[in-house]
Amino acid sequence: MTATATPTYDALAGTWTRLHHFGHLQSIAGWDQAANMPPKGNEARAAALAEMAALLHRMRTDPQLPEQLARAEQEPLDELQRANLREMRREWRSSNALPESLVQRQQLATSRCEHAWRTQRPANDWAGFVENFKPVLALAREEAALLSAQSGLGKYDSLMDRFEPGMTCAKVDRIFGDVRQWLPGLILQVRDKQQAEHAARPLIEPVGPFALDAQRRLCDQVMRVLGFDFAAGRLDVSTHPFCGGVPEDVRMTTRFREDDFLGSLMGTVHETGHGRYEQNLPRELLGQPVARARSMALHESQSLSFEMQLGGHPGFVNHLAPMIRQALGDQPAFDTQNLHRLMTRVKPGFIRVDADEVTYPAHILLRYEIERPLIEGEIEAEDIPALWDAKMQELLGLDTRGNFKDGPLQDVHWPESLFGYFPCYSLGAMYAAQWFAAMRRAMPDLDAHIGSGQFQVVFDWLRDNIWQQASRWNTDELARRASGEALNPAHFRAHLEARYLG
Repeated sequence: MTATATPTYDALAGTWTRLHHFGHLQSIAGWDQAANMPPKGNEARAAALAEMAALLHRMRTDPQLPEQLARAEQEPLDELQRANLREMRREWRSSNALPESLVQRQQLATSRCEHAWRTQRPANDWAGFVENFKPVLALAREEAALLSAQSGLGKYDSLMDRFEPGMTCAKVDRIFGDVRQWLPGLILQVRDKQQAEHAARPLIEPVGPFALDAQRRLCDQVMRVLGFDFAAGRLDVSTHPFCGGVPEDVRMTTRFREDDFLGSLMGTVHETGHGRYEQNLPRELLGQPVARARSMALHESQSLSFEMQLGGHPGFVNHLAPMIRQALGDQPAFDTQNLHRLMTRVKPGFIRVDADEVTYPAHILLRYEIERPLIEGEIEAEDIPALWDAKMQELLGLDTRGNFKDGPLQDVHWPESLFGYFPCYSLGAMYAAQWFAAMRRAMPDLDAHIGSGQFQVVFDWLRDNIWQQASRWNTDELARRASGEALNPAHFRAHLEARYLG
């Protein structure tokens, strides 16, 4: 790149570098709000974050940008620069669909709703939550209508497109419709098989309590085994686990319970997949849109590659078991085979983040089938509990009536207005299965490597094919280059059948 040859493009790159720096501060302030901030600081923090959101919005909607983007298009750019310009234009287009006042009102409403949700959830206070949630929903609908008018996409499609560019309800309906056909039968088959196995050889449950400081040390140790760079990130505690920050400073959180160490441990493994993706995005392009993670389904494919594909692999558990025994003390439940059976036990439950990988898609189907009509105005916030109860009974056979805490209050996504995100989790699981199928084709001895604790071959493949590619290609093209085809959900079904019925 020479500044004289591409002056307009270079000026745009400078603007996006500034956006990255301000976004860095915004992200760290958001992490602190979730992990460290005292409760009385929330109103001031909400106002500060709203101000920052408005500032970033003004930069992305600068009236000079359309002319600069058009001029840069005429400059002698290479392929990577053109991909970066494409991503700039996409960001500019979506930002210009929204007025600054809406951006500020959304930041204030979501900050207030999420902060109240932290105490409303344990109190099972659906009525109190709805009062804060209604303004969030109204603003999300307003945003969806504006984005839809600008893009020509449907209202829910336009919100999903923020997280998963190019994905539409038509594609999701086709993919999820197929899953709905085979998933209930698979759950029953697996449960029957596991019940017979447990009858022949009873499963041994871990006996707690498990000291929180010991759990924390175990999580740190496993993160190091998985290659997380603690010089460029850290692990903290929050109400809902997440991965935030920026590639130079990744902030991960988990949550601990004295009676259940596997939830926090595997949640940490999940977030480590996110963290490694961020830490391994191309540093030479840092600050540019093309250097960001391509989509949230691809991001979730990394967390699920770590948590489910690798984490549920018997070879990984064989490596993990001695670390658990050393950290938490030896007991019969920590026998390697028993531990693997615990980690791959299929048991319908209320909580999405604790769900096994076979029942997990049912949780996503439920949320998608509620939030899409919610955004499109076909149902209202008051309708959510009854729909939740009916779908939980239909999909997983569970009774959630009156249990808002473990029902529609369990996730942070709706109070934070992350409508359109939930499909990315199951799409990510499908991509993760596809990545490992491609790895096995390229490395027939992959399972032997994992069995001997050589996880680096997995990380190298992900680095070369996913992490370092960032947003250079659209999602379908990236998937084709990595695995030979665009998203193919058949790999996910084949993975589940091989692991649980094989």
